[in-house]
Amino acid sequence: MSDRMNVQVSPGKEADLDALTEIYNHYIRATPITFDVTPITPVERRPWLLSHPEDGPHRLLVARAPGPSGGILGYATSSPFRAKAAYSTSVETSIYLAPGAGGRGVGTSLYEALFTTLESEDVHRAYAGVTLPNEPSIRIHRRFGFRQVGVYEQVGRKFGVYHDVAWFEKRLR
Repeated sequence: MSDRMNVQVSPGKEADLDALTEIYNHYIRATPITFDVTPITPVERRPWLLSHPEDGPHRLLVARAPGPSGGILGYATSSPFRAKAAYSTSVETSIYLAPGAGGRGVGTSLYEALFTTLESEDVHRAYAGVTLPNEPSIRIHRRFGFRQVGVYEQVGRKFGVYHDVAWFEKRLR
């Protein structure tokens, strides 16, 4: 990756909410990558942001472009895998990049930082669901040690088409 971009990765903050919502809404409007179908407002997205504190197993990390403008290029999260207590040592991870930010190492920088922060947490497994097809997402998850453990076939319908979701697992401890 010769043109890997040098980005600044830091915890997401309330001031980032508009930009994070805009990135997510791009995927809602233009892709089947998320199964949300209606764009959301920053006010609706705020509880999600607040559910990712700067410490603990559920993190939100933001990649910013270098320089004074420091626009947000993407974000990565580790979120609860399932609500039941026995799942508390498992997280679901995801990456969303701003349009045009892919292929420059932004996702790699985000996942490197995310998994470094998770090393000190009581997290046993990370999971990622990838709507198919999505070669860039499959590639980055494999690069970070995830292995595919299954596929939910035609589990979601968006834009009038049924989509499969591949599930990936990474052992952390």
